[in-house]
Amino acid sequence: MNQITARERLDYWDRQHRYVFTLSDLAKIFPEDSPKTLQEGINRLRRHGMLEAVSRGVYVYKLSRHHDADLLERIAKAMRRGEYSYVSLESALSEYGAISQIPVDRLTIMTTGRKGEYRTPYGTIEFTHTKRSVPQLLDRMRDVGRPLRLATPQAAWADLKRVGRNTHLVDEASLPYEH
Repeated sequence: MNQITARERLDYWDRQHRYVFTLSDLAKIFPEDSPKTLQEGINRLRRHGMLEAVSRGVYVYKLSRHHDADLLERIAKAMRRGEYSYVSLESALSEYGAISQIPVDRLTIMTTGRKGEYRTPYGTIEFTHTKRSVPQLLDRMRDVGRPLRLATPQAAWADLKRVGRNTHLVDEASLPYEH
């Protein structure tokens, strides 16, 4: 793949507000004869400052005109594509004002995928596995217009207790309860 073609294709996807890609996404955008040829092309795009590897198999288009505050969520969503994932635990409780400390460079997520902690250039993503069924999960989250759904206040609090996290920073009285 040459740089001009690569830039045109990545700009096309950027205009669609898509600038976080998995390796399989890039394989579809840049069909090559072999995985090795694809990886060599990706490495060239990285050296030229067009792509940035943010985690194993996940890349950000560095020349995007649409980078936003939700970039870390977009990366997390790409990392667990095909799984149900939602912002919960300390990240959600902080958004609801139930924890006074705001996790600036950390995103805590519940997922049906595997657990793990990943450091990216944009912050740390912590996935915690849940065994809840999909219908149970859907009742515990809401769409807030971001890449990932957000746990309800009660779900975030229950998740925090269920996984055995530190609860002493949570002001339970400040949790907004739904009727």
